[in-house]
Amino acid sequence: MAPRDSRASSSSSGWISELPVFPDPEPKDAFKVRASGGGDGGGAAEAKMEKLMQTLQLGALFGLWYLFNIYFNIYNKQVLKVYPFPVTVTTVQFAIGSVFVLFMWVSNLYERPKISSSQLVAILPLAIVHTLGNLFTNMSLGKVAVSFTHTIKAMEPFFSVILSAMFLGEESLDNITLFSIITIMSFFLLSPVALFMEGVKFTPSYLQSASLNLKEVYIRSLLAGLCFHAYQQVSYMILQRVSPVTHSVGNCVKRVVVIVTSVLFFRTPVTPINSLGTAVALAGVFLYSRVKRIKPKKV
Repeated sequence: MAPRDSRASSSSSGWISELPVFPDPEPKDAFKVRASGGGDGGGAAEAKMEKLMQTLQLGALFGLWYLFNIYFNIYNKQVLKVYPFPVTVTTVQFAIGSVFVLFMWVSNLYERPKISSSQLVAILPLAIVHTLGNLFTNMSLGKVAVSFTHTIKAMEPFFSVILSAMFLGEESLDNITLFSIITIMSFFLLSPVALFMEGVKFTPSYLQSASLNLKEVYIRSLLAGLCFHAYQQVSYMILQRVSPVTHSVGNCVKRVVVIVTSVLFFRTPVTPINSLGTAVALAGVFLYSRVKRIKPKKV
């Protein structure tokens, strides 16, 4: 007589439940995983490689941030030395940035945002401050050395924190989109001011009448505008990857690099008092950024 099926008899007799239960045999795919070096080891290696690539990308972004900023200050200073119209120069830089932003949106290199009127009202104070900040920077660069201007600008992280808390709040836009909108708004805000204060003094006929090298002024203005937008764009890309405090520390280091580079390029005489004052200002900002990273211990 054929043996009874244990599964059929399990419902009628209890002795089946007392038999030892053996695990299912190892799946065939497990051998393949072990042969390839182990699932955990392979995953850890991939995670380590991915972290390394992210670190290299972040380092490259910091390098581009510093490089674009250096070239912006060099070209911008050269233009302002022969063309002392900072409002017009700043407007041109915003115009170049606006064209670049519109190109990214039209070509779908970056998603075109949908902005409501309430969001524009919330962004307007930031656009005004952004406009004034860059305008005063160019006014300063036209009068004093690059090193002095960037010593003052080292306090930007402190004011950025205050202004963001006052005006921005819980904004739903990402950093790059926010910067792009601010750039376009700054152009429209400053254009009438430039025409009112300085008039139309960027035409070829005016530059030639002022005995200026037309090609040189235009090319360096274009390069300064491109570097101006590029370094700020990269700055916001970095801000999406690191904390605001880390970004401010990097900004402080960038000031040092720009100051040293400008002193060497323009051969600006630096006295020991100037060096000490610059070092104290930058060290103060750096220590402020480091202190902000310290979290109070929970009681």
